[in-house]
Amino acid sequence: MASLDIDEVRACFPSLQSGYIYADNAGGSQTTQGVIDRIVDYLTNTNVQLGADYFVGALSNKRVDEGSFTAAELFNAASIDEVGFGPSSTMILENIARVLENDIQPGDEFIISYEHEANNGPWKRLAERRNTVVKYWQPTPGSAENPYSVAYKVEELLPLVSSRTRLVAITGCSNILGSLVPVEEAVKALRQRAKEQGARKVEVSVDCVAYAPHRKMDVRQWDVDYCVFSVYKVYGTHNAAVYVRSAALKTSLTSIAHHFLKVDDKPYKLQPGGPGYELVYGATAIVPYLKSLTPEDDLVASFNAIANHEQTLLAPLLRFLTDAKQVDRGVRIVGRSEINLSRVPTVSFVVVGQNAIKSKDIVGAFDRKGGIGIRYGHFYAYSLIDNLRPKLDVNDGVVRISLVHYNTVEEVEKILDVLREVLA
Repeated sequence: MASLDIDEVRACFPSLQSGYIYADNAGGSQTTQGVIDRIVDYLTNTNVQLGADYFVGALSNKRVDEGSFTAAELFNAASIDEVGFGPSSTMILENIARVLENDIQPGDEFIISYEHEANNGPWKRLAERRNTVVKYWQPTPGSAENPYSVAYKVEELLPLVSSRTRLVAITGCSNILGSLVPVEEAVKALRQRAKEQGARKVEVSVDCVAYAPHRKMDVRQWDVDYCVFSVYKVYGTHNAAVYVRSAALKTSLTSIAHHFLKVDDKPYKLQPGGPGYELVYGATAIVPYLKSLTPEDDLVASFNAIANHEQTLLAPLLRFLTDAKQVDRGVRIVGRSEINLSRVPTVSFVVVGQNAIKSKDIVGAFDRKGGIGIRYGHFYAYSLIDNLRPKLDVNDGVVRISLVHYNTVEEVEKILDVLREVLA
């Protein structure tokens, strides 16, 4: 199996040349030079409104259309007619909830998790509008010694499925816990359970914002109906992409596009206005960059290499934070602490006990030191933090160190040097 040439990887990101250590990647990744170049090229040479027949207009149309091919390949969608772009994953999911409204009946049931509010809030608001029931798939601890060692278990999802289940909204990867949800397994099991219960129609929405930077998405293999990811967390710019299964487009969703547009079977029906053209064209550089990481010129191979490299970043960080000395100090991982491919190098922790340290103060020590960027807070997974027990200050939240494939083991060691000082 091919491994990453980390020097070649880092050379693709101009911001990394400063030496600053970006360890807040779950909040947003750095951008490749290829993406930057295409944005500049678009704005310099093809910055006109779409739909024109003249030469520059036709070229602009072609370039923006190429963005759909990029999104379809990243999602593994069956067609470019199943993908689109929007300003953010939050806005896209809110739009989906709006256009789904007429297909929801009073008494229907939604199952959501405690993850990022982007894939929770729209469904909670839709439930209020349509008088439906909301059920919660809650993460539970895996260790008696650490009550914050929570994860989502498929066997705890299935009892929530009933004959009234209409929609299940889950995440591919937790942006707090760093753990991967076995989407294919979960969806297969819940669909079987729904069939046994006699559910009329069940659709699945997957938030892949924290998943897409680390693993290959496959909406067809997963058998899901809706999926989103943020382009700016996959080495691109500040916009997002959406997948909507063709059947859902045709039978579940109404349109919020202009009434005279014939978009009944197109994602544009949930997109009231055009995407940011230069951002969509910029995204076309993402797949070539990812494929360049391995000789196979293949996304699966590249994401396998990414996953393996990220384990070398995860291991020293988790070993330090779970060492007996740090546990005695009051350090608790929020999430599972196993070092394996079931999680990504997004690591959250708190310091509790007699000598507790606020998460804000730990991050403040990094800020004063300079040269390393990490964050604290609830990261919009408000319900997850708010429901942890023993209770945490939800606004202080957790310390989160989130790494991706362009980070290095040497950078992790520098992060650990600061942690040793803070926790001494």
